[in-house]
Amino acid sequence: MRFQTDLIPATLLRRYKRFLADIRLSDGREVTAHCPNPGSMMGLSDPGTRVWVEPNDDPKKKLKFGLRIVELEGVRVVVDTGVANRVVKEALEAGQVPGLSGEVRAEVKYGENSRADFLITENDRNIWVEVKSVTLSRETGLAEFPDAKTARGAKHLAVLADQVAKGDRAVMLYLVSRDDCDRFHPAADIDPTYAAAEAAARAAGVEIMVFPVEITPQQVVFVPRALHQM
Repeated sequence: MRFQTDLIPATLLRRYKRFLADIRLSDGREVTAHCPNPGSMMGLSDPGTRVWVEPNDDPKKKLKFGLRIVELEGVRVVVDTGVANRVVKEALEAGQVPGLSGEVRAEVKYGENSRADFLITENDRNIWVEVKSVTLSRETGLAEFPDAKTARGAKHLAVLADQVAKGDRAVMLYLVSRDDCDRFHPAADIDPTYAAAEAAARAAGVEIMVFPVEITPQQVVFVPRALHQM
């Protein structure tokens, strides 16, 4: 997935009100950027952090920069949560996700008042796929999810389990949106309810998949190499 415009470096001054970030550009200007991440961004929002932002000249947009990547000592982390679905969509359509192939549709209604990120139809069998962007790492090489309590995430797991009970396949796909991890584990200390929901979903037949990406200021690329789950 290529960014619409190549990203430019900046320095994070502060992140606030969930969706706003004050940044300093390389020319010294201080501006406010859109921060498309409703989560806690644990460990990724300290003042002085190097970031990469996407400029735009869209007259309909009040903010002319969007925060896309945080860089920590050379490690790049995609903090725009919308990127994960775009990356996975491209990979699914290109047949690059191991074990998943067929006609791909996005944002399909299922369960009660829910929409699956993707529905894949393969030989008349439905495969329901939810995608989560993983940005947290508190131990070298170990990616964790979530970085804050998420009742919505637990709900998604329960709905996926319901689809398996109906005879469909269901997948929770974690996209590790940073380039320094080779292992994954649920962050049970942060949200024990979510961790329990994932264990229950796995026991019910929901497939858990974890894949990494390659990150540059120009693009984020899906890597079809399953990461080790702990």
